[in-house]
Amino acid sequence: MENFAVYYHDRTKHLPWRYAASPGYLDWETQPYPYRFWEGAPRLELPFPPDPEAPYEYLYLYPKEVKPFGVETVAKFLELALGLSAVKSAGGSTWTVRMNPSSGNLHPTEAYLVIPDLGGLSGVFHYNPYLHALEKLRDLPAPLARALKNHFGTEGFMLVLTAIPWREAWKYGERAFRYCLLDAGHAVGSVRFSANLQGWKATYLNALSDDDLETILGFDKVSFPPGEEELPELALWVYPNSVSEVPKDLPPELVEAFRNLPFYGRPNLLSPERRIWSLVYEAFKRLKKPKTPPRKFVYENKPLKFLVEPAIKRAAEVIRRRRSGHAYDPRAAVSEEAFLQILDRTLPRNFASPFDAEVSPAYANLVVFVHRVVGLPPGLYLFVRNRELLPLLRGRLRPEFLWEEVREDLFLLAEGDLTREAGYLSCMQDIAADAAFALAVLSLFGPVVERAPWEYRNLHYEAGLIGQALYLEATALGLKGTGIGCFYDDLTHQLLGLAEVEPPLGGNLLETHLSVDRTFQVLYHFAVGKAFEDPRLKTLPPYSHLRR
Repeated sequence: MENFAVYYHDRTKHLPWRYAASPGYLDWETQPYPYRFWEGAPRLELPFPPDPEAPYEYLYLYPKEVKPFGVETVAKFLELALGLSAVKSAGGSTWTVRMNPSSGNLHPTEAYLVIPDLGGLSGVFHYNPYLHALEKLRDLPAPLARALKNHFGTEGFMLVLTAIPWREAWKYGERAFRYCLLDAGHAVGSVRFSANLQGWKATYLNALSDDDLETILGFDKVSFPPGEEELPELALWVYPNSVSEVPKDLPPELVEAFRNLPFYGRPNLLSPERRIWSLVYEAFKRLKKPKTPPRKFVYENKPLKFLVEPAIKRAAEVIRRRRSGHAYDPRAAVSEEAFLQILDRTLPRNFASPFDAEVSPAYANLVVFVHRVVGLPPGLYLFVRNRELLPLLRGRLRPEFLWEEVREDLFLLAEGDLTREAGYLSCMQDIAADAAFALAVLSLFGPVVERAPWEYRNLHYEAGLIGQALYLEATALGLKGTGIGCFYDDLTHQLLGLAEVEPPLGGNLLETHLSVDRTFQVLYHFAVGKAFEDPRLKTLPPYSHLRR
């Protein structure tokens, strides 16, 4: 029987003459509502305390001051992690922008808090970013709350991320599963950066199964409208950075203690009608995370590089000002120091945010299209995040590549102007050609999913987390980033020597001939550069609807 992770990944690849199955148009009548409300659930409105004064460096380095866990600190943590960052207006339309980015601004990711005790506050809550409020779904009996706290041995709370696949499938069809996973990776990064400003850490509880999370949240008691099901993705424990480690599991008896707790509320309806993309739901089902032994990931832990002064000095302002670039100046270059510092922020470190969340081993390396970086010749490069994979990469990629290590961890593969190729491979999008540089996240794939198909999810979580690190560092340095989920998978692999693609002859688009080495696969594209500002767009402060 074919590995489902491989089957799904191959089926949802794009080619210029055959895109993955999708609606092909935007049905505005059925566009999903971007906010989950739990109707009938008790609601706690959260305050808006001032932003932390932490400098830019504390996006990554652990602050010495650890803020106490309370309603105000958790409110600020949630606002900077998953809240609204701005309201945009143009041509009579208005829409919100959030701290955490999302494919097409569709936001499939929801967040839930399991709070043992927070100044008398206890229970299972949904965070509603539109209202900046907690909706209480379950009470926690005092013995269960104490048992949770005792198990982790520290103050803190559990944060669970879920996905509503319909929000992505409405636009992207069968490829939506990928985007849900990438968005969850971005959300992990957003959560981790925000936690750091409070002096907190967030660690992935990698032993828990999807069924465990469903039991904890109470979703086994919920009847979602058909096609609007909400599914668990992952859980993090948020705790003081003065604590070195926490358990990454929960004893079965603790999980079971949630099973019979009452559940309050019912999910709001998101669309009047839905089209069921069965492959997306089959992917969530077939690639469910099982219960596994806890795992500890140890990274190379190279020192952080601070080569240039940030343009934005305060960490919270960096988070608030993150936006996707929609058009880049094709003449603008970035300095070598800025380029290297941005790449450096993608290196996994156990002692620094965000990769200390440990969502996966370091499976991903970065293929970089350098267009305009002062001091480096244009060309194709590889930035190595895990040197243990270097021999395998050398053996699999094109034999004619140069493999010249021009800077630490940065290898020149081929010199030349690749702006056209970069734009073409990113579904013919100018942003990848006009940016100062673009990149493709190239992950170890075949050996991972053959051993554990459900780790397909973690590969994408890591790619999304890399994207969030790129977004924030680019923003801090006065640049913009853009995550690119649409790309020609196997044509990118062909450029690297991992595939041979023969276009179809005649009109039968199914007769494409492929030969693919799946040892490594590209999971995400990204662009960084100097973006043009759209004069038609007005930016308004968030949450004015609450003040009104």
